[in-house]
Amino acid sequence: METLLGVRFLASEYSTGPVHGGRIDSLGLDENGSPVIVEYKRGVDAGVINQGLFYLAWLMDHRAEFEHLVRDRLGVTAASQVLWSGPRLICIAGDFTRYDAHAVREHRRSIDLVRYRLFGSDLLGLETVASVSGGIQVARRGRGRSVAHAAADVQSAAMVELAGAVDEVLLGLGDGVSRVERKTYWAYQRLRNFACLCPPQRSKLLVYLKVDPKDVDLVPGFTRDVSGLGHHGTGDLEVQLRTPRDVERAQDLFRASYAAA
Repeated sequence: METLLGVRFLASEYSTGPVHGGRIDSLGLDENGSPVIVEYKRGVDAGVINQGLFYLAWLMDHRAEFEHLVRDRLGVTAASQVLWSGPRLICIAGDFTRYDAHAVREHRRSIDLVRYRLFGSDLLGLETVASVSGGIQVARRGRGRSVAHAAADVQSAAMVELAGAVDEVLLGLGDGVSRVERKTYWAYQRLRNFACLCPPQRSKLLVYLKVDPKDVDLVPGFTRDVSGLGHHGTGDLEVQLRTPRDVERAQDLFRASYAAA
């Protein structure tokens, strides 16, 4: 789950108790701390979305139980950082109909419809059919307030504008991109995070990408290998942005990270 979906595994066939009388296929926590329900179907099943929404409603009514599970499996720190404003439902099936894709857009929840494909006996491919974001701290494509605005009183107008430009570029990389807001970073994701934008420092912005630093010709003052180093957000490649020219230089790295997500 973590490799393909960016979701840390918590439990499978999780019982919702005698009142709800169901079993959640998989429970997890994504890279940004959002609770995730994953439902699997072998073929096309019109009921998978409604079933998942039923379990999502159960989850929101049993937050303490979920946090207890997170604490047991991932520790106290992870349990204290659960992002309840953006719970997610991921439905994985052999296929979906156009009615399914339309239906998810009518709900105010974060829902991903993912089609799987088998290639021979040992290869699996996942393709996002539809992706809809909901919740207080999740935004869809379209330029919103900059992540820098929270610190606008101490940052220069140039840094605020630069953060807005980066935000627009990352959201515009393709369909199905969503932005998840946390206090210390904004995450840009498809199924998984592909970029994390941190609030600006005095003279630069830091963006972390899911690009292997070994595949990049690192440039001092522009790109840095932070694998094994603590930092906010996710990704092993740090990109330092100081000017609009730097944003242009980083475009290929942004696209490479997006393609890998």
